[in-house]
Amino acid sequence: MPAHPIPPLSRLSLSTKWPLSLRALLLDLDGVLLDTRPVMKEAWREVQTVHGLDVPFASYERHLGREFNDIMRRLEVKDAELVQETYETASRAASHLARQFAGIAEVLHAFAAANWRLGVVTSKPLDRAAPLLAQLRCPFATVRTPSSVGRAKPAPDPILLALIDLGVDPSAATYVGDMAVDQESAARAGVAYVHAGWGYGQPTSPIPEIVESPQELLQLLHSVGPSEPFVEGSMV
Repeated sequence: MPAHPIPPLSRLSLSTKWPLSLRALLLDLDGVLLDTRPVMKEAWREVQTVHGLDVPFASYERHLGREFNDIMRRLEVKDAELVQETYETASRAASHLARQFAGIAEVLHAFAAANWRLGVVTSKPLDRAAPLLAQLRCPFATVRTPSSVGRAKPAPDPILLALIDLGVDPSAATYVGDMAVDQESAARAGVAYVHAGWGYGQPTSPIPEIVESPQELLQLLHSVGPSEPFVEGSMV
């Protein structure tokens, strides 16, 4: 993926008014914590075979970050429930192909050691997300998925619910994602967004903070910036 200049992180909403124990780092799963593209490609290949779909994987991948049924609607795929059943079965069978991104586990442990609260906000169902997250052996205090209450990304609900779980204010949280829906969800939740340049998607306007490796996230541990006011109505 082409390199991007690393902008200063002073604009992130990490306030000195909040104790370190009340800062939160929320992360997407696919393309941020683990490289699951091989899993998804294998599962989509099975969908194409079983259901006779001629929709290329690239078209499916373009909508990553959204709930599966939402993607099916956008791709105008019929019999979405049957397709989802095939996809999920094939995805579980191919889960061994997933690999954590180099350095991500060590970075997460560094945040945990600095008393940040860690959480995952993903559009992958919990029964498939949990075994993948177990690979990281990290102390995630919350995992929010479409199985939870509320609307899925790009709505702000899963991020805000994760922060309720953690007891952290949006102004003291950062969400790390790699798709446009992640960026939109964070903006609507009033949460600082960092784009994972090693992931699958590209940021949208306004251009957010971009980091090119998990190790560069460690800059957040040393950044100090003013807390931005919560925007009225940003939760809808």
